[in-house]
Amino acid sequence: MSSTPPDALPLQRLLARPVLISAGALAVAVALAWGWLLAWEMPMGEPMAGMPEMMMPPDPWSPAYLLATFAMWALMMVAMMLPSAAPMILLHARLDRGAPAQRARDNALFALCYLLVWAAFSALAAVAQAALVDSGVLASASLALGSRVLATAVLLAAALWQLTPAKAACLEQCQSPIRFVLRYWRQGPTGAVRLGLIHGLFCLGCCWGLMLLLFVGGVMNLAWVALLAAVVFAEKLAPPAWRISRWLAIALVAGAAAVLLA
Repeated sequence: MSSTPPDALPLQRLLARPVLISAGALAVAVALAWGWLLAWEMPMGEPMAGMPEMMMPPDPWSPAYLLATFAMWALMMVAMMLPSAAPMILLHARLDRGAPAQRARDNALFALCYLLVWAAFSALAAVAQAALVDSGVLASASLALGSRVLATAVLLAAALWQLTPAKAACLEQCQSPIRFVLRYWRQGPTGAVRLGLIHGLFCLGCCWGLMLLLFVGGVMNLAWVALLAAVVFAEKLAPPAWRISRWLAIALVAGAAAVLLA
């Protein structure tokens, strides 16, 4: 007779389905991130509930402002980037052949290390935001660039990055989950950490220019955040033959002209 306690059987069955565990965890993480951002949304130009110090701070270099700003950016990166990374994370869960508990652990490490790269980006973005607010270039209420010339320059810089070989190389890695996993796969927790960091760096190289557009439309303009998240998702998951990056570059140039001439 089996010595396994009856109440342990459901847990064992669940652990034997790592893709289901991963999909559920991703859905919960993204839902919580969007829910938190919606709770912080700024209505009618007023400070976001619970964050008055961050929106109208006496000192943008204060630890409280920087910590709140980092948290905001980190939540946005979870909400925006995890959906587009989901195919890669789920593929990792499917291909891992370790014991059930080890597979869940390694897949979690892969996802967390991917997010760690974007957390580092969030820290840099928080410092950039503080500097822009301190200089008066970024409105402390809307968190959007007040200068049409600077907004145009950011749009054009993002458009130019879309056409570079470096962007194309990073996007290719993000668009081909199977090729990426087979190329960089290593078994065990160390391999999962390595894979997550590499994928995060490729993803950062692909999307950092688009993330800077948050300063154009407003960092906490959630309609703008959602639009950029949809663009990132479409760019990564669309067939390469669609050349989404080139069409996006054209759209960004058109947007830059519209902003400059408005």
